[in-house]
Amino acid sequence: MSESKVHSCLFPVAGYGTRFLPITKSIPKEMIPIMSKPLIQFAVEEANEANILEMVMVISSSKEVIKDYFQQNTTIEKSIQGSPKENLLADLNKIIFSSSFSYVYQNQMLGLGHAIAQGKELLGDQSFAVILPDDLCINQSGKSVISQLISLHEQYPECSIIAVEEVQKNEVHNYGIIDGVNLYNNSNVIRVSNMIEKPNIDEAPTNLAIIGRYILTPDIFKILNSTKQDSNGEIQITDALMQMAMDNKVLALKFEGNRYDCGNPEGFSKAFDAFKKM
Repeated sequence: MSESKVHSCLFPVAGYGTRFLPITKSIPKEMIPIMSKPLIQFAVEEANEANILEMVMVISSSKEVIKDYFQQNTTIEKSIQGSPKENLLADLNKIIFSSSFSYVYQNQMLGLGHAIAQGKELLGDQSFAVILPDDLCINQSGKSVISQLISLHEQYPECSIIAVEEVQKNEVHNYGIIDGVNLYNNSNVIRVSNMIEKPNIDEAPTNLAIIGRYILTPDIFKILNSTKQDSNGEIQITDALMQMAMDNKVLALKFEGNRYDCGNPEGFSKAFDAFKKM
């Protein structure tokens, strides 16, 4: 695999996870496991697969366990050394040894755009990936979703890239919805002309929903700095990207693979059942 020009990935993991209460009262939703592996590890492994080695976590003071998870635990390692359990930490330790982890705190929950803006000092002036662990994406037959986005970005480095998929019309109010035109008759790549955050059914221009995978160019930070809060007091990444789209600098990719919405118990259950069959 050729070296990617995207070297860093941001993980916005500071949210309260209220849809999973009461468990998220003390355990971050990103640490809830599918089988024995937490969602955050799946997300970091996806970044690793794309040759990304710099992980930037936007956390809150209640999410320190995530920092602990990506550090060695020599006490446990010694206790299982030489036993059949020794290999259970192999995949995690591979990530820990090969990647760097940086952390920045989001002290107020003011939306995804606000969370991404917190990473500016750590991400520098290069394009970077964003993975939302809530969206568990698996492509067993080829490249991971974030790798697919990076490949498209390398063809159009001036553009931010977002992952989209078709959802049921009665679900559009849960997502950012895009509209646009197919690029060069490629039905999987769309030049975005419009984006609406969580529209009503009658307001949605399409049923193409943004899911939690992005490649963002560094000028997103300047745009986020001037993006106004919405009616809920949040800064939406959708609003900032719409400013880019007005300059024809946003492409959407209908990716290959399966996505499970693990941000709610029903979607998490579907993911768990799917992994049991793999």
